[in-house]
Amino acid sequence: MKPLAIAIVASAATLAATPADAQGRLGLLPQGEYVCALPGAANGAAWNELEGRGFQITGASSYKAGNGAGTYLLEGKRVTFTRGPMKGTQMMRVSSGMLQEVDRAGKLGRMRCHRSGPVTD
Repeated sequence: MKPLAIAIVASAATLAATPADAQGRLGLLPQGEYVCALPGAANGAAWNELEGRGFQITGASSYKAGNGAGTYLLEGKRVTFTRGPMKGTQMMRVSSGMLQEVDRAGKLGRMRCHRSGPVTD
């Protein structure tokens, strides 16, 4: 293959890759109630639920928390709450119904939120 043809193929491949591909596919979380907790101790409860940290995924990238509603963005496995009371909070999807907090440094934190059931009013 000639150098010019290689350059054209390489350019076309670069143009075909979009930022969304590099960051992960956009998606939606399963709707329902999410309960947030910290790991417990060996001599006590396995999980310690955190009052006021739970939320509901209500559909179409929307959520409700105790003091309002907002939106989130799911890119690949990373969830970023973009509006509302949880704005700026980031989590990592570790399984279909489990999220784990991501701290400001980008490392996984201790708090985990799991889908506990359907949305209740």
